[in-house]
Amino acid sequence: MTSQPSRDAEKPQPPGATAAGGRAEARRWRALTICLVAGFMTLLDVSIVNVALPTVRAGLHMSNSGLQWVLSGYALAFGLVLVPSGRLGDARSRRAVFLAGLALFTAASALAGAAQDQEWLVLARLFQGAAGGVLVPQVSGFIQTLFEGAERGRAFGALGATIGLSTAVGPLLGGLLIHLFGPQDGWRWVFLVNLPIGVVALPIAYRLLPPPRPAAERAGHRDFDPVGVLLLGAGTVALLLPFVQGQQWHGPARWLLLPLAAVLLTAFVGWELHYARRHEPLVSMALFGVRPYAAGVLLSLVYFAGFTAIFFIFTLYLQAGLHYSALTAGLAVTPFAVGSGVAAAVGGRLVSRLGRRLVVLGLLLVLLGLLASALAVQLWSGPSVGWTTLGPLLVAGVGSGLVIAPNQTLTLQHVPRARAGSAGGVLQTAQRVGSAVGIAVVGSVFFAHAAGPHPDWALAFQLADTVASGLVLAALLVALADEWANQRENAGRTQVP
Repeated sequence: MTSQPSRDAEKPQPPGATAAGGRAEARRWRALTICLVAGFMTLLDVSIVNVALPTVRAGLHMSNSGLQWVLSGYALAFGLVLVPSGRLGDARSRRAVFLAGLALFTAASALAGAAQDQEWLVLARLFQGAAGGVLVPQVSGFIQTLFEGAERGRAFGALGATIGLSTAVGPLLGGLLIHLFGPQDGWRWVFLVNLPIGVVALPIAYRLLPPPRPAAERAGHRDFDPVGVLLLGAGTVALLLPFVQGQQWHGPARWLLLPLAAVLLTAFVGWELHYARRHEPLVSMALFGVRPYAAGVLLSLVYFAGFTAIFFIFTLYLQAGLHYSALTAGLAVTPFAVGSGVAAAVGGRLVSRLGRRLVVLGLLLVLLGLLASALAVQLWSGPSVGWTTLGPLLVAGVGSGLVIAPNQTLTLQHVPRARAGSAGGVLQTAQRVGSAVGIAVVGSVFFAHAAGPHPDWALAFQLADTVASGLVLAALLVALADEWANQRENAGRTQVP
């Protein structure tokens, strides 16, 4: 029997239908491009600041605590607003929330670049992180809205490339800006570079992004669940704060926040289940009953703990241990960025055919690349280590490109469009929590062996790299478990008469 799509394809098309369809498709991809540009800008600011910290300290005479807040304040504010912002886009107007986030992020970048003292910069970074958290979940929401089927995989492949490139290119771009504008004020351009991008992107986004759905289509999704927002926000802060302040908040007292976080997040789950009986909750717990979604969120949490920490310890090893400049340290991680960007685009095209097996392959490559990096440092440590790790980082980058984009596609493919923003916000929150925990855990191993009058920088990197590899291995086990469950389900369906 001929399938319905085939019959439809054989029907004569009205004049101009093909041209109109082509214009609509081109508009969708242009809209995605402007989303990715804005998303790249916000995610870039997670990593670009790392190489600028020494010049920031010199330029504003900042304390260690102030420097830590420049990093952790952004991460805290970013993670705090992801889910509520995603829900706001679902319930109201995703385009309006995106534009507001982009405008606020651009303004916050200007404030950060103009900072005159420590307090000014810290507040600007908090503002900037919150604006980025408003913007980012709208990107995955737009992908869910604009694309279907194999096209959605390609779109998420482009988003995965953006995530990987923004993380890896940050140190390189930061080092280049400091090299061009000098150590005194070069750090300001780490923030000011966002201004022309934001100013140009705003009117283009307004013109290209689709308007909100009619109010009738959003009936039942307009409740904003303020109690859920407060419980999730407080629980997220209590969970993240001990990790992002690990280098400045010494002593065991900070770990008391973790039981508090568990209580708050448990209360959040209970409230959402109660609220869902009559209203649309902030996060539908039914999403976690869908195995691909639950597995994908868990995989993101664990993988980003290992993936993000590598850049943190590697740039520290190169700059503090081997006295690389900010620019050369950034160049050393470029192979990862190149591999990740290319592989993410390819992975987005293959995921609909290979499914979770593609993620398994990617995680194996990341694990191989990280272990080879540790071996390269063991055998050829010294000023030339940036060359000896080139091949291993390229392999790890290729693997990462096959993990992030395909996992995002597989995780969100069964999510209803009406919940695309909040579901994407949960996934992004898992990535941010994983990054904070990973940097704290892997960083503590690194600092434990890089301290004292005669630090062993190579050993510190190798041990920390091994811990990061263990986190990637945990993500691999999650992917394998999900793939085995898929195979059992498929076998069961095949055996049904």
